Amino acid sequence: MGIGLNPATILSGQGINVSSLVQAILTSQSTGPLTVWQGQETSLSTQNGLLAGIENNLTNLQTAVAALSDPTGALTAQDAVSSQPSVLTATSDSTSISGTHTVEVNSLATTGTLYTNPIAAGATTTFLTSGQTTGDIQLQVGGSTSTPFDIPITQGSNDTLTTLASYINTQSTANSWGVTASVVSDTSGSRLALQSQATGTTGALAISSNTNTSLTFLAPVGGTDASITVDGVPFSSATNTLTGAIQGVTLDLVAPSPGNPVQLTVGPDQNQISTAVNNFISAYNTVVTTNNQQYVVDPTGTTPAPPLESNLSLRSVQSTILADAGFAITGNSGYVNLESLGINTNNDGTLTLGTNAEGLSFSQVLAANPTAVQNFFQNASGTGFANNFNTDLTNLTNATSGPLNAEVTQNSAEQQDLTTTINNFEVQLTAQSAELTTQYDAVNASLQAYPLLLQEITETLGTLGSGTSETGALIQSTPTLTSGL
Repeated sequence: MGIGLNPATILSGQGINVSSLVQAILTSQSTGPLTVWQGQETSLSTQNGLLAGIENNLTNLQTAVAALSDPTGALTAQDAVSSQPSVLTATSDSTSISGTHTVEVNSLATTGTLYTNPIAAGATTTFLTSGQTTGDIQLQVGGSTSTPFDIPITQGSNDTLTTLASYINTQSTANSWGVTASVVSDTSGSRLALQSQATGTTGALAISSNTNTSLTFLAPVGGTDASITVDGVPFSSATNTLTGAIQGVTLDLVAPSPGNPVQLTVGPDQNQISTAVNNFISAYNTVVTTNNQQYVVDPTGTTPAPPLESNLSLRSVQSTILADAGFAITGNSGYVNLESLGINTNNDGTLTLGTNAEGLSFSQVLAANPTAVQNFFQNASGTGFANNFNTDLTNLTNATSGPLNAEVTQNSAEQQDLTTTINNFEVQLTAQSAELTTQYDAVNASLQAYPLLLQEITETLGTLGSGTSETGALIQSTPTLTSGL
């Protein structure tokens, strides 16, 4: 479209709006190319955003599938279930062997404790015998064969229950005695209380010597090992957490219950396995559903096609994912594909938990034959469903050669080229703007001067017209000479 000017306006001395005129010229020249380039930039940016989101979905799917292909992951997880959790709990690792065990908790491992008789005078009164300024106590930790810890008593330093408890705690921390001292009080007076920091015989306490003090230590209590029987075999432990009694199982003793056997069942952890399979289904469905959105085309043509509708990389990814979901193995007691496990494919390609041809749900199949479920997803030869799927996903999500990542890289390069082109074009427009402004500033100056110039010309012409009239009159009054005079 051309740019029009009003002659009446520009010849009146008002001139032209140079800035608007230059902008109009530049706009008419730049609108077409810039609109195309900017549209291409927007399209590439939109595609990259969608591709990045789908790539993230693929990564999440790979994580879920990798968990199913991991030989030490959820599918090999074992669980240990106690019939009496108030007496015994247990955990197991992948090295445990399925089976049922009988465990009897005879006694728990205990810490050693030791008390003095109460001192009626209180915790801040000296306990040195009359006339003595020093004394000594020998404390054994860990049984009669252990070397006693020497506790020298000095008047005014550590000769009261309060100061002695503080002294023992300081020495225990500095020299790893493994003992905590405190003062306890009741209506009969105050006592020194010693407690070992370890259970079992290593925490047994005893006083081997007590010189020049009025303290009377009661018989020590505790400091004994835990005692249990597993399938009739006796075991002892310095702590209430035992390993080694059952392969791959850690026993946690909660309470003694002699004569009351606990049944411990070790087997596949169905909760972990079900969670891993559900995570896979959820991640898979997210990928397929998101991809499907790019293939929804309005048959009326009134709505533009989705940005990735014709993207070949996405179609390749979708094709691979759907093919992997249909992967099957042979044998395996008939559990050869997802459908045989009770995991069905919907019309849109997504997966859902249902039942297999025998009417069994996935949880029922898992309970009946956990080994077959594991063998379907993974095996030593790496040919299971999850092994195959994980290999494909590793290739699809490769940072450089993965189809979606490669597409994003290519789009980003094109975006950069477009940005450079636009920037260069805008530099050219800036230079052209300056040149046009200079030209039209000169034109504008002439147009603004036009009325004055026209007035001068008019006045000059008026002057010239008056002179011509007088000359004519003069000529007319001049006598005409005739020949013959």
